Amino acid sequence: MTEEFTTEEFIIEGRNAVLEAFRAGKTIDKLYVQEGIKDGPVQSIIREAKKQDTIVNFVSRERLNQMSQEGRHQGVIAHAAAYEYAEVENILKAAEEKGEPPFIFLLDGIEDPHNLGAIIRTANLAGAHGVIIPKRRASGLTAVVAKTSAGALNYTPVAKVTNLAATIEELKEKGLWFVCADMNGELMYRLNLKGPIGLVIGSEGDGVGRLVREKCDMVASIPMKGDIDSLNASVAAGVLAYEIVRQRLG
Repeated sequence: MTEEFTTEEFIIEGRNAVLEAFRAGKTIDKLYVQEGIKDGPVQSIIREAKKQDTIVNFVSRERLNQMSQEGRHQGVIAHAAAYEYAEVENILKAAEEKGEPPFIFLLDGIEDPHNLGAIIRTANLAGAHGVIIPKRRASGLTAVVAKTSAGALNYTPVAKVTNLAATIEELKEKGLWFVCADMNGELMYRLNLKGPIGLVIGSEGDGVGRLVREKCDMVASIPMKGDIDSLNASVAAGVLAYEIVRQRLG
């Protein structure tokens, strides 16, 4: 997928600006470094990125020129998050404080920031305690995501993890069950979706990845009677989330 950068997103360019952003503790989703540059200042930036476990992408000068908004990137561009990420433990604590069984959205490969924002909005309205996204192959918390969430990011914590399948395993040990969306699954109305649950939603193109799907306890399908074969990822998330809400209320 070719990444699109807009003026609404938080792009930091230039060696000093990027290094200061890291040292100030700003959350950087991704760092782009021009291929072949190995001087001291750039190596210092890469070291800071590794300390924060930031994804580093080595790209051509032409690619950086396309991304640049100011025309003076000096071989480095950082893509900063508009909001701070939470920890998974913060999400579980939010459920505990409300005296509710945890209800968490886990998103596998949602790369469209508009979809991510819409899903966070749905998660908030459905009473979910938080959202978990992976570090790779996924949109981060850009300004576009914040805008599309219509304020939900102020109330719904979002955690970013290195390995979604491993996170599912860890949450299973804490008593959660997991259901993922797939058109070949069991009709959602026939499944017991009560109790502590994680709802796993995949990308529109590839769906939920095989390793993540294998970790799920249930696979749910949404009944569809139209002439096309799939729903928008954020719409699918909403339909399944509200079946969970219906069962929890019942």
